[in-house]
Amino acid sequence: MDEERETLQRIVSTLVNKNDEIHNFIDMLNHTISNVQVNSSNAISELDEEFDGLYSVLHEMKGSMASTIQQEEARKIQALQDQLSQCSRALESSEELLELAVQSLDIKNPVELLEASRQIKDSVTVASAFRLSLKPKVSDSMTHMMVDFALEKRMLQAVKFLPVPKAPEIDVAACLVADNCITISWRMPEEDSRIDHFVLEYRKTNFDGLPRLKGEQRWELVDYIKATQYTLSGLKFDTKYMNLRVQACNKAVAGEYSDPVTLETKAFVFSLDSTSSHLNLKVEDTYVEWDPTGGKGQEKIKGKENKNRSNTASPKRSTNSPRASARASRDRFAGESYTVLGDTAVESGQHYWEVRAQKDCKSYSVGVTYRNPGKFDQLGKTNSSWCIHINNWLQTTFSAKHNNKAKTLDIPVPDRIGVYCDFDGGQLSFYNASSKALLHTFRTKFTQPLLPGFMIWCGGLTVTTGLQVPSAVKTLQKSENGLGGSTSSLNNVA
Repeated sequence: MDEERETLQRIVSTLVNKNDEIHNFIDMLNHTISNVQVNSSNAISELDEEFDGLYSVLHEMKGSMASTIQQEEARKIQALQDQLSQCSRALESSEELLELAVQSLDIKNPVELLEASRQIKDSVTVASAFRLSLKPKVSDSMTHMMVDFALEKRMLQAVKFLPVPKAPEIDVAACLVADNCITISWRMPEEDSRIDHFVLEYRKTNFDGLPRLKGEQRWELVDYIKATQYTLSGLKFDTKYMNLRVQACNKAVAGEYSDPVTLETKAFVFSLDSTSSHLNLKVEDTYVEWDPTGGKGQEKIKGKENKNRSNTASPKRSTNSPRASARASRDRFAGESYTVLGDTAVESGQHYWEVRAQKDCKSYSVGVTYRNPGKFDQLGKTNSSWCIHINNWLQTTFSAKHNNKAKTLDIPVPDRIGVYCDFDGGQLSFYNASSKALLHTFRTKFTQPLLPGFMIWCGGLTVTTGLQVPSAVKTLQKSENGLGGSTSSLNNVA
């Protein structure tokens, strides 16, 4: 009995829920019907406005064209009336001359007849009737004022409701991804003169490929784009990829969105490669510190760490990767080359990173080098490395070094140094990272991939990567490039 009661209770509850759903659906249908009626009425009102506007334009055109016909009529009639007046005056003069000639025929005296004949002959010679054109100055035709609206009628008869625009197609090959901006380009599958503007939506994601529903950020919108491309600027590298999609809009309706595309926002991220470092350097991911013990105090700890990590290899630092293999095969620096390199090479593009030195650093260098420098090579002392060097031993010296040549920089040493590398443009610049003031620029032609390089003695360095190129640096770069001159006396073509 209790089971039947429970079953019946569940049935009742289900029916109540279903009835509520149906009631809600009926309310929604009634609301939709009301909206259809309201929207239909609005559409008819807009249609009336459009046709009233069309009638107004046609009425205005009719009045203007009728006025033109009337002006043409008045011009022709005036010309003909002027010609008619001339003819009337000429005819009156001719009739008087004719009457005089007839009267002269009755003169009997030969002398008088001769004189009258001579006078009449002279009058005929200058008579206006003989100089008058007997052809109308203007024609009576008004056919040049006729109109033919056959084409316009066909166009009006072809007027239909505005079609929904087709979805644009994003041209991935034409899209440009820079350090902190993306220029996206698109095209319509077919020409559509009724397109009024485009709408671009974008969102950040950590996934490559097609957009995913789970864990995605909301779409950001850019409206009323008139061109078929747009540049998103001010992007930051807190995410790796961007989803983008575009829709076309005419005056009345928006079309479907394009197939979304995913573009990668490039950021130069690297860690310090401990396998490339000098024994007297203690290296972590983005920190290097002078270690006078030569790492002897760390062997036990490192061995323990390696043992703990032996069963779980990081995908990023897997020894099976080509990059890790290249690092492992590189000779460790020795002698007085207290150097460590970055684990990622610059092979193209524009990149920026910053370095902060501890206040007690006695000597350090910041720069770049080609792959596989000699184990005793120091930054700036070869033709394949470029750097700025700070020496705080006894007195502070600040210089730019390349190919064993140094140029003294007579400026204060900043707390943080920004490094800007334009690989394709052949430019390496150093900045005061706080004020963005330019410290020094090398100009050359890089022929091999570049590795960030750091040399330190007594102290520590912290590296910050994955940064966008600061706008102030971009401005300075444009200014430098506009000057067209070199800012370094240590340049070479490598």
